[in-house]
Amino acid sequence: MEVNRNIRSSKEVVLDYFRNRSSEFLAEVNEEFGNTQYKHKAKKLNTLLVKTKNNLLEIVEQKAKKENWSNEELLEGVLMVTYCNYVVMLEVRHSVWPYEYMAFSRRIGELWEPFCKLAFEYPVNDLELFVPPLFSDVKKKLATEIEDYINTLNLSQEEKDQLLKYYNKVWGLVTSGEIKLELDLHFIFEGKKYVVDFKSGFGSNEKGNTNRLLLVASIYHNLEEGYEPLIFVRSPENNNYFNTLKNSGIWSAFSGNETYDEIHKYAGYDIKTWIRNNISWEDDLNTEFSNFLDDNNLSQYLTW
Repeated sequence: MEVNRNIRSSKEVVLDYFRNRSSEFLAEVNEEFGNTQYKHKAKKLNTLLVKTKNNLLEIVEQKAKKENWSNEELLEGVLMVTYCNYVVMLEVRHSVWPYEYMAFSRRIGELWEPFCKLAFEYPVNDLELFVPPLFSDVKKKLATEIEDYINTLNLSQEEKDQLLKYYNKVWGLVTSGEIKLELDLHFIFEGKKYVVDFKSGFGSNEKGNTNRLLLVASIYHNLEEGYEPLIFVRSPENNNYFNTLKNSGIWSAFSGNETYDEIHKYAGYDIKTWIRNNISWEDDLNTEFSNFLDDNNLSQYLTW
């Protein structure tokens, strides 16, 4: 397959490429695993298809650099390659291990997050990614600041030691373990640092995760760098857990079309319009799989 800037509008060509590759991979895994080892087959096929996608993306990036593609041309090429790879991954997985509704709905949600992140990894706007802080470093820095402040107080050394003791007790209660400050995306836009948590939607058992997110956002807001925590949710319909975060005052939470508007604002690309113009799961998936999804009422999950 020839790679050029027209790859961004060559859906059928890219789909054919991945399907031909998947046929080679199927022959390989069928020799390696027996019919009852469908989980092993699915895992191996997924690994091989991801590797093929990454190899193709490397070529796309190299071509873009050599031929001076615009940022938008590169991003659209990456989006097309990624989407076509998703289509074939779903088809091939189903061919060796048929989907049931929970696995399929979860998988569609899992694929959405990295797809949206592509707009930040290949941005049109002047945007850069950064490495999030480690909680151990944050804790050490805050502890040093508190200790320095306590030492300036007009107190006896015994009283200062007692204050530090209580401070450490509070830390012990709040952090029985290390807190993970790394979220799904961390970027700098117009000099401000943003940290993002992506979610396909909020389920009925999100209390623990909601409390963790509230704690993480509180820590970020107390750091001098002035971080802005954002939540991007795929589903337009959400529950009390989403509203708790949205109304917390420490998270800026968006769902449905609002999420795509925010991505457009920061990354500089209207990914929602690209999805509307290029993604048609029912038409792009092979007939057998598409009919299976319709017959089992699974097509309802094909919504981005």
